Amino acid sequence: MIRLFRNSLFAVLILLLLFAFPQMLAFAENIGNPKNTWWEARRDSADLSPSPDNHPEAIVQIFGARTWGWRGNFAVHTWISIKRRDAAAYERYEVIGWRAYNGGQALSYRTGAPDNFWHGNPPEVLSDVRGPAAENIIVKIKALVDAYPHKSDYVLWPGPNSNSFVAHIGRNIPELALDLPPTAIGKDYIVGEPFTSTAVSGQGLQVSLFGYGGFTFSPVEGAELHLLGLTLGYDFDDHDLKLPGFGRISVN
Repeated sequence: MIRLFRNSLFAVLILLLLFAFPQMLAFAENIGNPKNTWWEARRDSADLSPSPDNHPEAIVQIFGARTWGWRGNFAVHTWISIKRRDAAAYERYEVIGWRAYNGGQALSYRTGAPDNFWHGNPPEVLSDVRGPAAENIIVKIKALVDAYPHKSDYVLWPGPNSNSFVAHIGRNIPELALDLPPTAIGKDYIVGEPFTSTAVSGQGLQVSLFGYGGFTFSPVEGAELHLLGLTLGYDFDDHDLKLPGFGRISVN
């Protein structure tokens, strides 16, 4: 019995080390690089979205950027930008925590810059669909936004938060082939399902205990192990390691 306890304790410590060590390194890497105050940080366009003036086709893009301050060592913020066919401007959907904290609706809708810096951090394109396929996706996104059950809810961890919302869109629209980064904390909170669903990409299988722990197997995401909001995994197609804090690291 004592030997079994020791072996179990050792396995738990190894597992925690696998999750915690990359996160500690990422934090150490960034802690020596202080940023400006949030009101001085960049919010202008990163020039990743086509201009509506020159691109009449429908466009759907999903972005992610490191969050502000110390949380940027751990997590990214994700959002959805759409442009309907022949529209003069983009529409943007995202969940913003401070809105809920102040008694308002966390789910935000606005028009304007689809690809701006997020409090100084550059965005990354996570999905990009254009043309007739985007037109069909926009209809589905609108229906999912209207029916989203957590419009006024925001929980930093384990969810529902901004990444839970975007993950919910991805699970229900496989055409996006969305593969959120390991640093998208909250993506493993499954909206509307108790324990199982497809992976965020809309393919494969995900098992999650309310976002606290679980696993994913998918042809898009590969194999992922989730613990306390952190992700450790391997993408078989891209040959990328998925590490807490660092995100994706190519091993090619």
